[in-house]
Amino acid sequence: MIRRENGVTRADLSLITGLSRSAVAETVQDLLNERLIAEDVLAAGGRGAGRGRPSALLVASGGTGSVVGIDFDHERVTVAVAGSDGSIRGEEHAAVNVDSEAAAALDVSVGMVHRLLGQTGTSMSDIRSIAAGVPAPLDMRTNRIHSASVLTGWVGLDPAEELSNRLGRPVLIGNDADLGAVGELRYGAAKGARDFIYVKASEGIGAGLVLGGSAYHGATGAAGEIGHTRLGEQGTWCRCGNRGCLETVVSSTLVRRLMTELGIPRGRDETFPLADAAKHPVTGRFISEAGRTLGRVLADLCNCLNPSLIVLGGELGTAGEPLADGVRESINRFAQPATAASLEVKVGALGLRAELLGAVSLAGQHALLEI
Repeated sequence: MIRRENGVTRADLSLITGLSRSAVAETVQDLLNERLIAEDVLAAGGRGAGRGRPSALLVASGGTGSVVGIDFDHERVTVAVAGSDGSIRGEEHAAVNVDSEAAAALDVSVGMVHRLLGQTGTSMSDIRSIAAGVPAPLDMRTNRIHSASVLTGWVGLDPAEELSNRLGRPVLIGNDADLGAVGELRYGAAKGARDFIYVKASEGIGAGLVLGGSAYHGATGAAGEIGHTRLGEQGTWCRCGNRGCLETVVSSTLVRRLMTELGIPRGRDETFPLADAAKHPVTGRFISEAGRTLGRVLADLCNCLNPSLIVLGGELGTAGEPLADGVRESINRFAQPATAASLEVKVGALGLRAELLGAVSLAGQHALLEI
């Protein structure tokens, strides 16, 4: 039944089978424990929405097939081969100038895919779905990069088509912040949330929006570009052509530059590289102030959307609680009292792997639909 209907809720099962809610809950838990089915809150898309537990869809497990997830960041590419249930079998990353060297970045990612397939004993015929994320707005109508100020070497390209031509398989493509939201929803700090904002704060700042249990992309795919919110008429010129944008004063690039000037070594943890940055009195102050500035922008967004949760990710997000404390301070100061009171701010649990795991999850969910 779950396979035939492409997913049902617990309430649906109770109505269809006539079983009590407790009997359905017990049976469903047994199936979840055996990994025969999986929960998909995001795909529920508001079905059965109401108070209490989110009405997650119960979907058939993807079986033994494999999927590939690819994350293009500005300065590196990360690839993972995983089971369709999200279990990582092999992972690799490489430094690449992704912004301006599109062909090189694409070729490197494809080489990594084939290398990981060999290392994990997986053939391309075993791959049931491939998904990739890119750090730029994607025009949902054409699947092409349509921002001349971000990923300048990619403008006009269809990343899904480029990868598909190289791999010989269809490829799903998404914005990196949107996939970061999926990653934290499936495996991290946003589990069970239906209305939340994921903030990827790295070289630039973008937001992935989940509203009513579904991803929200906007009319053309450019929703969540909060990095270009103007803080004032004056200030540093931004790559978008305006002055005083948020990302000109809040970014991981600025933190890393300050750490270099102060002679502070970057952390060895590749997933949480700025975890120790806030311990230094100067960089700690800078990160807290960055959080307050970011929080001022998020407060206005929260007044519009009324989310229950904000998850802070990206490289700057790996600085941890000092950033989150600054965001909370501004939200409590500038958001409407009722909005602020119902809102939680969390540091992302997945660090720099959120976008990669989001790509893996997207690929896994697509594999389920192909059963």
